[in-house]
Amino acid sequence: MVKQKIEIPPIELEWSDWVLWTDLKLDVRESGIRVPNGQPGVYEAKYQNAEERLTIRKASNLREQIKQGLVKGKLPNSAGKKIRANEDISTIVVRWAITNRPAAAKEELHIRYKNKFGKLPKYVEHT
Repeated sequence: MVKQKIEIPPIELEWSDWVLWTDLKLDVRESGIRVPNGQPGVYEAKYQNAEERLTIRKASNLREQIKQGLVKGKLPNSAGKKIRANEDISTIVVRWAITNRPAAAKEELHIRYKNKFGKLPKYVEHT
């Protein structure tokens, strides 16, 4: 039997401000919100006056996954599809953080969320 110890360095996330879902639908040229393009990271969605999240996800390209997948539905995003179909998007807010380790960050965010609320966010099926 071979044992191996893996040390995982901390990940520091610098979150954007919370942004209204409806503002993310707008084109940047029409006062829309600029989401980092080509950058990997994590993002969360929740109701404006709630602490519980609707989803916490990772992205290889934040702009594509948030604007085109989550919000507009032009790219596959199962959480976005369910949120658009079942929730009042007018009061949902989204935030994001760039990280070159999105999978590890998402996993840790899920663990912390589950420890706090006893479950994963509404539109997260697994870590």
